[in-house]
Amino acid sequence: MSAFESKAWLQHYPEWTPHSLDYDDTTLLDVYDNNLAINAEKSATWFFGRSQTYGELDRQVRRAAAGLRAFGVRPGDKVAIILPNCPQHIAAFYAVLKLGATVVEHNPLYTAHELAGPFADHGARVAITWDKAAPTLEKLRDSSALETIISVNMVEAMPKVKQLALRLPVKKIREQRDALSSPAPNTVPWEVLLGSALGGEGADIVSDPSVTKDSIALILYTSGTTGAPKGAQLTHGNLFANMIQGKSWVPGLGEQDERMLAALPMFHAYGLTMVGTLSVYIGGEMVLLPAPRIPLIMDVIKKHTPTWLPGVPTLYEKIVEAAEKDNIDISGIRNAFCGAATLPVATVDKWERATGGRLVEGYGLTETSPVIVGNPMNGKRRPGYVGIPFPDTEVRIADPDDLDATQPDGTEGEILVRGPQVFPGYLNQPEATESSFHDGWYRTGDIGVMEEDGFIRLVARIKEVIITGGFNVYPAEVEEAMRDHPDIVD
Repeated sequence: MSAFESKAWLQHYPEWTPHSLDYDDTTLLDVYDNNLAINAEKSATWFFGRSQTYGELDRQVRRAAAGLRAFGVRPGDKVAIILPNCPQHIAAFYAVLKLGATVVEHNPLYTAHELAGPFADHGARVAITWDKAAPTLEKLRDSSALETIISVNMVEAMPKVKQLALRLPVKKIREQRDALSSPAPNTVPWEVLLGSALGGEGADIVSDPSVTKDSIALILYTSGTTGAPKGAQLTHGNLFANMIQGKSWVPGLGEQDERMLAALPMFHAYGLTMVGTLSVYIGGEMVLLPAPRIPLIMDVIKKHTPTWLPGVPTLYEKIVEAAEKDNIDISGIRNAFCGAATLPVATVDKWERATGGRLVEGYGLTETSPVIVGNPMNGKRRPGYVGIPFPDTEVRIADPDDLDATQPDGTEGEILVRGPQVFPGYLNQPEATESSFHDGWYRTGDIGVMEEDGFIRLVARIKEVIITGGFNVYPAEVEEAMRDHPDIVD
């Protein structure tokens, strides 16, 4: 019997991770409302030293929802969010969901050319954007359905003292101010959206009762293996499933007060799920950074040490280097979960020595909300492997030439997955959706190996395999050789 047939990976589950979880019909709105009822006085966000409670966040959410409703947003509509990590981003996200609408996340650094295709595809009439990105959005008015642009000045969410300091007529401070904000004519300021003159106090705003676990909560654009952007639709049920799967994976997560560092952007599934939704589920505090810059991160660690830090290998390496260089204590970071690239053993060793916490590697995709596989956090992780399937998640290694056939243990093949976190399909692209699934299994487009005990090793993306001299050469092998070269730092 193969590892897939026997679900051999279950033998590695720690005592705190159940083999199966109860998902019910829970939506993100249920999670939000339940958390608010319990944790209204707890800190929800921390931004450059300014905190707001979940109760204060909810007042913003309700006012923003009332304002969006005044601009015609209705259940099922799409609302684009083009923001860095900031408190307004969190409020906007949940305000859109409150109305039964769908959030479409975009990178605020994208050009008009990069945004034109997605905007033509999803047809959002309302966009909430960083004020510095507003001129880019203006260019889309004639080529898309976009009507209303709401601009956000991140400085307004900072402590009053910092806001005043940024007004000083000093060149360095002026440069900092200009990097954070700029004038946005022909837009509706966020503060106006929240104003009582537009939508009222939002007292009558309640979570839309028509929202179910199958309602589309979020659309994220991904190029996948084809290069053409496709809108991956994630349901409330998908995101809730990955949220509780992630919580079950981490020992004691939420049993103590948690500070969740949002250094990774929330316009990606990884950053959004691992902080933006998971924090609300456990009543944690979102420590928000508009960019994953090491000076910003180290300043936060000194002043407001996070306990949970999702990231990528280079981020952990640079944090340890900076901590050693400047003698900064990073021992309060209890748990870290790494994705997006291979995690070197040396990085894990350095991190865990410096923090006294855990760092493990995982694997996922935008279409899977995103995590499907993770290394156990009970000390049984395996270097060089992305881990074992999450609860209720099945992973199968298929013969690329016959997807019905499962490869023998230890043999390379395409990684197929099914589980409650797997998306239903792409927006407006039935053919792409159909080709992405095989008999109910999502085709990841990645080559991997499952060992006889259920551990999975990622080899390469199918489209990235280099054929030379009749042999398959995988980028990961080249990267590993380069990493080991003494003259290459990164």
